[in-house]
Amino acid sequence: MDELVAYLNKQGHADKRDIARQFKLRGDSRKAVNDMVRDLKRRGVVQSGGGRHKVSLTGALPERCIVEITGVDSMGDLIARPHEWASDKPAPQIVITRDKLASGIGDIVQVKIKPAGANAYEGETLRKMTAGENHLVAVYENGFVQSVDRRMKQAFKLESVPPDITLRNRDILVVDIPPVRAYHPAARFIRKVGSASDAFAATMISIYMHAIPVAFSEKSEEAAARARVPAAGDTHRDLTSVPFVTIDGADARDFDDAVWAEPDADTKNAGGWHLMVGIADVAWYVRPGSSLDGDARLRGNSVYFPDRAVPMLPAALSNGICSLNPDEPRASFVCEIWLDKAGHKIRHRFVRGIIRSVRRLTYDAVQDMMDGGADIPEIRRELQSLIGCYHALKQRRQRRGVLEIDVPERRVILDAKGRVADIRLRVQTESMKLIEEMMICANVAAAETLEDKGAPCMYRVHDRPSDQKIETLNNFLTALGKPGRLSARSEPADFNAVLTGAQGSPRDAAINEFVLRTQSQAQYSPDNIGHFGLALQRYAHFTSPIRRYADILVHRSLIKSLKLGDGGLTDDEAAAFDTIADHISATERQAAAAEQDAADRYVAAYLNDKVGEQFAARISSATSFGLFVHLDTYGADGLVPMSSLTDDFYDYDDRGQRLVGRQAGKAFAVGDRCEVILRECVPFTGGLVFQMLGLDKSRGPNIQKHFARPKGRTGRRRR
Repeated sequence: MDELVAYLNKQGHADKRDIARQFKLRGDSRKAVNDMVRDLKRRGVVQSGGGRHKVSLTGALPERCIVEITGVDSMGDLIARPHEWASDKPAPQIVITRDKLASGIGDIVQVKIKPAGANAYEGETLRKMTAGENHLVAVYENGFVQSVDRRMKQAFKLESVPPDITLRNRDILVVDIPPVRAYHPAARFIRKVGSASDAFAATMISIYMHAIPVAFSEKSEEAAARARVPAAGDTHRDLTSVPFVTIDGADARDFDDAVWAEPDADTKNAGGWHLMVGIADVAWYVRPGSSLDGDARLRGNSVYFPDRAVPMLPAALSNGICSLNPDEPRASFVCEIWLDKAGHKIRHRFVRGIIRSVRRLTYDAVQDMMDGGADIPEIRRELQSLIGCYHALKQRRQRRGVLEIDVPERRVILDAKGRVADIRLRVQTESMKLIEEMMICANVAAAETLEDKGAPCMYRVHDRPSDQKIETLNNFLTALGKPGRLSARSEPADFNAVLTGAQGSPRDAAINEFVLRTQSQAQYSPDNIGHFGLALQRYAHFTSPIRRYADILVHRSLIKSLKLGDGGLTDDEAAAFDTIADHISATERQAAAAEQDAADRYVAAYLNDKVGEQFAARISSATSFGLFVHLDTYGADGLVPMSSLTDDFYDYDDRGQRLVGRQAGKAFAVGDRCEVILRECVPFTGGLVFQMLGLDKSRGPNIQKHFARPKGRTGRRRR
């Protein structure tokens, strides 16, 4: 293992296949590489970098590394950041003082670097990996454009505007930044896409900024319009007599799953359940190699904004023939499951069928019935069976020890003019968990079937937290007076014990968020390592093929391996699973970032007329350049810059996750309740800047008594 670390230190980034060749490992012995890399990841020694198969050492950057050019400083030198940065800590800044490649913003280059201070490097370019398109989404103002990405502070003078284009202040443009190294490099006009004053501008900005594909090819639209429900027969069994129901949010835009349950009639399984999960048979319509398949793979998933959905499939499929609308016959892929009274799966099978949903229900209506409220007489028995089946599955979940992190999701409600009407926290109800548990059960059945058949499977994997992240969490808990004893061998139940101990405390929300940040990121992979958070050995996504390409691949593999008719997985697809897994994992992150950015911009627009007002907040993160605070009421996050803390010199204490004053010893720690004033709001970037007024006196345990104040000149400081 020491030889592997030395090799990575020399190479910077390395592919697992290159590692196998370097150490002359062949055949089954290559598994040793995966085992070593996985062990080093858990210990925090290495991290993923540059793709699912690539790894690099954690911490200090290697002498040669891949970076992305992000800007130009006042001296004309290029500013860069590591191309792949998986740590929660701020990425190091790299100043390129020698560039022989005429590099420009957006370029990906290999550089040779050397340390130049705390978390800073300087270097020279060696070779260009890819040339960035240098496209920016920006807002026009008096001859200059400013990027909508709040991380890019530089303004650019706008040139090359066609004479027939009239620009007004606050117009949103797509511009090109050529590789010119000057204090104010010129931006070249490409196109105008709207105005920052338009209704729903936040969504439009996020779509362009994150390059979310919107339009479908003409062939795809035509193919979707021609789609028809197949007749019941040899391929699709007639299941229209089964009273399936769909249960979704009131604002759901597509319905890709329906459920039905009844007590198991088998006397040998007293108290058991017979469950059927019907999923839209998207693979029947979206065939490998078709234009529909190409468009779906490119997108990877649907993207959901407060005002619209950008679907993975054309509307004729996603909202039409593939949506399990009530009283309409629909092609479905059905997972039929038998459970015992304790929720343990006895057996299952998959069939393709034609189903007809009898009712479109909402989570609120089902929850009302579960709480003893309004009844739904015409499907009372079916709902009671579903609820009984859910309680059995819930028992099984509790015995598994699933990770139970409580971080409410923010939901932005808009009015018809695109203005924020309300901001709510989406609390998970029992009716939501009912559907979730049934979907998990079907997903497990899909993964188990493909594994038993030896067929390709696009697993949904979730690795254990790394040693480094667990150590950071333990330090944070110790600082709160709750000494952490978590380790790389800790199971989800051990994390749950920490969360349970925090319930009702002033730092409950902070501890939940910190435990969430400790977890690894789930992703797609043809190699199974299990799902840590769900405490499952085998897991795949089967239940949402309308909005996730991974589910279509799982459907196709099941169809082929179970000989269920047309639309099965091809050999070419199976051979490309590694590449597809990387791509759809990336598009999932891209969609999440776009959704988050849009919500941030809408909330910033809502707070724009509240500059100067005082808010109750909570410190969500401490960094060397300031504090991030969270407004629970609005779901908004903003920065308290270090430069605004003028009452003392402050040092960043990484172990205690806090800033500590040198002279007075006052500390600002993650989880502290505080009062802040909104000083700056930029709606088109979503940026919020606050000024700290002081800590809430009821903030809970004093973090200062658990750690001594940092000595010497460690960390960045500001007066």
